[in-house]
Amino acid sequence: MYQLNDLLHLMARLRDPQHGCPWDLEQSYATIVPYTLEEAYEVADVIERGDFDQLPGELGDLLFQVVYYSQLAAEEGRFGFAEVIDTITRKLVRRHPHVFPDGDLYGAVELPRLDPEAVKQRWDQIKAEERAANARAPEQLSLLDDVPSTLPSMSRAVKLQKRAAQVGFDWPEALGVVDKVREELDEVLEAMSENDACAVAEELGDLLFVVTNLARHLKVDPEAALRMANAKFERRFRFIEQALRASGRDIAKCDLESLDALWGEAKKLEKQQTLG
Repeated sequence: MYQLNDLLHLMARLRDPQHGCPWDLEQSYATIVPYTLEEAYEVADVIERGDFDQLPGELGDLLFQVVYYSQLAAEEGRFGFAEVIDTITRKLVRRHPHVFPDGDLYGAVELPRLDPEAVKQRWDQIKAEERAANARAPEQLSLLDDVPSTLPSMSRAVKLQKRAAQVGFDWPEALGVVDKVREELDEVLEAMSENDACAVAEELGDLLFVVTNLARHLKVDPEAALRMANAKFERRFRFIEQALRASGRDIAKCDLESLDALWGEAKKLEKQQTLG
């Protein structure tokens, strides 16, 4: 079987100025980013579908993105793949003092087991210490530093909320967030009544943000929940299309009442299959 060094050699060959691949030679950090995001979502997709036969291939595609960035950086004299491995290993050793108390990756030490919540709190504390140590201007240090702006909006909202919650800026329980959801929905309705498009967009953003906060309080990943909802919609809409084709009807010529009735049939069928 090919090993990691083979993949690194392949990447170097693809970027060889004289004999490499013309497409690969044109790429940069920025042009590769969309592929990186796509590959990450494809990994998530096969896991959610339970298609583990496809997982090695998708993980390989994602690994190749890291190899690609490392090759670009090596060509510029910035760092190489070895530095990437060294950096992440040192970071994980540092952030797991309950496993590596003396910082020795291979040292065997018997330690009392911590509960997952205590581990998470210690992890967050260490990250905060790292942010403070790396801050160029300590007086401008913010808890919200290093939350990537390129994250999907819902995922970034959760991270921002978690950071603020570290200093108590949070609702103590989910019911308080539910009240805020109702408040934000009323503000959307008010903006709609005033026919103010800008205000509607702003209030809808506030509503989405607080719904994301509710998901966090309920320990639900909003991105995953929305993906499930998307899959459900797609599944039921396909049922409608297939049912209409089977009866020889054109979906574009059906009224909403007919389509909604078929939607109800799709829901009923799903419940029967679940109970069955």
